[in-house]
Amino acid sequence: MSEPAVPSAEQRPTRQGGAKAAAVAAATGVLAVAAGAAVSRWLIQRARNRPDPEREEPLAERPGREVKVTSFDGTALAVNVVGPEDAPTLVFSHGFSLDMTCWHYQWKELSARYRCVMFDQRGHGRSSLAPEGDYSVRALGRDLKAVLDATAPAEGRVALIGHSMGGMAMFAFAEVHPEEFGPDGLVGAVVLANTAAADLLMGLLGGLGTRLAAMLVPGARLVLRQPDRIHRMRTRAIGKQADLAFLVTRLTNFGPKAPPSLVEYVVGVAAQAPAEVWTDLLGSLVELDLAHALKHIAVPSLLIVGDVDRLTPPSSALALKGGFLDRTLLGRPARKAEAPAGRRPA
Repeated sequence: MSEPAVPSAEQRPTRQGGAKAAAVAAATGVLAVAAGAAVSRWLIQRARNRPDPEREEPLAERPGREVKVTSFDGTALAVNVVGPEDAPTLVFSHGFSLDMTCWHYQWKELSARYRCVMFDQRGHGRSSLAPEGDYSVRALGRDLKAVLDATAPAEGRVALIGHSMGGMAMFAFAEVHPEEFGPDGLVGAVVLANTAAADLLMGLLGGLGTRLAAMLVPGARLVLRQPDRIHRMRTRAIGKQADLAFLVTRLTNFGPKAPPSLVEYVVGVAAQAPAEVWTDLLGSLVELDLAHALKHIAVPSLLIVGDVDRLTPPSSALALKGGFLDRTLLGRPARKAEAPAGRRPA
């Protein structure tokens, strides 16, 4: 048996050579990280310096009179009503980590002709935390019922307008009270903007490809079932790192030409949402499965989806459209922001 070849002295790696290689690799890594950080800062600065015609808009304004409505478990819901008392009623239901002020452009435009009812979801804005810790989507549906009981007109029907999580609350309401969406029910029409009824994670990850998304969903669901981890992610995303929060919000909530002041405002509102909203409520949204409730919405419905929405993409709207019994229109506004605060109504 031949002896194994022994490298010559010239072929043997020296400790000094290994140290140099490690130093070069480390330096290359540091330079790559620094370059990435520099590019990120440049992108953020470029986005912040865009023309901003909305800079002076009073986005935090809460119009009309505010009342407190007590929900089924004692949660105090902040409700504002603006517009002629004898006009048709529109009820607005906002999305995750936002508040009623996200409907700024809508109520400004519509309150001259309609009675606009807006409210803060439990744990959001000026509404109280849930006294029993219930942040399920079905609790949101019961909150919507409480708001309707307190504000609906004595005669006539209302139109429900829901954005993202606000639309999911409407599905939860329809699941328990299907009669309200029938010929003799309180609800006469529905508008759903950028929302989903099930498979939220699959819709979110779907842009990566069906097979890859299917592989990633179980891991993502496991992460989102861990409140401590969600809290840490939230702290990093919207805590003291204002630039990171701005970048993430702009990429996930807005179209490419959104005014910087609108992005900054949404970041500020989301940062004020308590930890329970980010842990308990977000976990409830991940487990959402209310597709069976769509068949109860037998009134004229309008589905709206932004073609660059990354959280509830057009595929989610197409899935919704297939579940409705009645006539439904599907609108896909080009390059629109995901958050209603980001656009004036057409």
